[in-house]
Amino acid sequence: MQRPYDNKELWLAFIACLIIALIYIAMLIWFNGIPHASDIFGHSIGILGFILMLMTETLYSIRKRRRSARWGRMADWLDFHIFTGIVGPFMVLLHSSWKYNGLAGVVTLLMIIVVASGFVGRYIYTAVPRTVDGAEVEAFQLEQQIAQNESELNSWLTSQPEAVRALRQRFVRQSQLPSSGLVLILVRPLLDMEDRFRWWLVKRKADMSIRNQFQMLEDLMQQQTRLRRQMVSLSIARRLLALWHTVHIPIGMALFTSAFIHIGAAIYYATLLR
Repeated sequence: MQRPYDNKELWLAFIACLIIALIYIAMLIWFNGIPHASDIFGHSIGILGFILMLMTETLYSIRKRRRSARWGRMADWLDFHIFTGIVGPFMVLLHSSWKYNGLAGVVTLLMIIVVASGFVGRYIYTAVPRTVDGAEVEAFQLEQQIAQNESELNSWLTSQPEAVRALRQRFVRQSQLPSSGLVLILVRPLLDMEDRFRWWLVKRKADMSIRNQFQMLEDLMQQQTRLRRQMVSLSIARRLLALWHTVHIPIGMALFTSAFIHIGAAIYYATLLR
């Protein structure tokens, strides 16, 4: 069984950022202006945000390297990685007091690049089929799933009216796969929207006598289409993900190097020299 991507970690991150933004607005009113990075609120939100960023950088990587460990599924750790990777930088951004001079500006720029890169990486990551535990599905497993789906569909169709079988043939003719795996990856959301719209149009015009069978036919054929698209794009998706890692990881290392220097300088100048 493949892992469904429901974007729950993105929604949770959005809700958390919204709550933090409301607290920040309350502080704006309380301080009658933008809280300074050196104030108790600015310090607190910056420290908490940086801790979340450290958790983003370390915990998922440690869990990924210990595949035999049983402390949580890889898929759940990835969701946590994405959540902290959004909320932490957002808190650090608020900590900056919207001033980006010197090293602080460099850290902010690198942080924005890393977060943007993370969204790109997640998009590519979801193009690679995975099990519920987060393990990649191999090509031969996809072939087995396609054959199983095809067998289930054909078996179900034998007991269905001719109108249902004709509807299946109609969609087979319309569902042509792009020959390029790269195109499949880049326009994946558009293809999914097109499929849903096409099924919706047909459902509106379908005979009432086959409405009950329609949903089952749609589910089986949508699954078949998804599996075939994954088969075509599997190799290119893996290459893109490997290329993304070679870019994302060095930028992340540069970010944390700059951040530690910035923190050290802040402690030295703001605390030790007082």
